[in-house]
Amino acid sequence: MSALPPCPKCSSEYTYEDGAQLVCPECAHEWSAGAAAEADEGARVYRDSVGNVLQDGDTVTVIKDLKLKGGGGTVKVGTKVKNIRLVDADHDIDCKIDGFGAMSLKTEFVKKVV
Repeated sequence: MSALPPCPKCSSEYTYEDGAQLVCPECAHEWSAGAAAEADEGARVYRDSVGNVLQDGDTVTVIKDLKLKGGGGTVKVGTKVKNIRLVDADHDIDCKIDGFGAMSLKTEFVKKVV
């Protein structure tokens, strides 16, 4: 069993070391072993309530009625939120919702629109 990361280009699991480089035998992609380790450290994967990977600029829908603090109303189920921005904070998504303005949401309360 190999502890080497899969190929970042084709996701092949059959990578091997060639000196300071990692090589994929299936697509012939070469990359440095240090770059792969650095990319894994800083890369946080954001997932919605059903496990889809979220990225900046995605469109999501709210899956639960969300009451706003301060008596500002309720964001209803099915509200579409466009052009989200992912942040590393308590609430993972910064966005603007029509009729409510700028706010932060948690990824567990949204579903990606495919």
